[in-house]
Amino acid sequence: MESFRADLHVHTVLSPCAEIEMIPPLIVQEALDRRISLIAITDHNASANISAVQKAALGTGLIILPGMELQTREEVHVLCLFDTQSQISAFQDFVDTCLPDMENNPEFFGIQLVVDANGELIREEKRLLLTSTNISINQAFEKTNDIGGLLIPAHVNRKGFGLLEALGFVPEDIKIEALEVSRHLPPDQAYQMFPQTRGYPIIQNGDVHRLDEFLGTTWFSIESPRISEIRLALSNQEGRSFKIIR
Repeated sequence: MESFRADLHVHTVLSPCAEIEMIPPLIVQEALDRRISLIAITDHNASANISAVQKAALGTGLIILPGMELQTREEVHVLCLFDTQSQISAFQDFVDTCLPDMENNPEFFGIQLVVDANGELIREEKRLLLTSTNISINQAFEKTNDIGGLLIPAHVNRKGFGLLEALGFVPEDIKIEALEVSRHLPPDQAYQMFPQTRGYPIIQNGDVHRLDEFLGTTWFSIESPRISEIRLALSNQEGRSFKIIR
């Protein structure tokens, strides 16, 4: 087994609320400086910058998983994590059909930039990404699972776009395999403060919108950095495991 220090919730300049410093080479360097070996790029309802970060990480040893922070119809943020570019592309096609036809207001929401591996501007994304899709949590789970991905409700303890604030419970009609809590809440306290989380594995990510927000408290003991292995680790199966080290 290998040990991977992970932060599976990282944004780029494509996310409206991310700082302008969140470009591929700086993201990669910051993760390496913090000895983080596995990250997922999870922009809001978008995925266009993932390949640029993957290219920036070539030869460094840093693993980049493709993902997305989807905003559901219920105004809940969920992390949708995948193994391959073809999977995230298929998921993006699905999301694109469910995004409202609204133009971004950069002065209010912030700019949304698609960049290359060096961080150079390719284009500005004109669609408003910081909005809810017409996709329910159940539909998001089913589509993510069908493509071969893993869905994890994000920062479930937060009042803004957190699962527990929006619904008050963890849906039992879908197989939620883990929950994410915010950077300032230790998982053991989460179980005490939010009884709804008991019985679910809890991971912790930085929800990185600025370089100084990398966290790296979640460690996976797995054979390879793949969704199937992470899934086994979350349920402590077949010798795989995970732990939170603060």
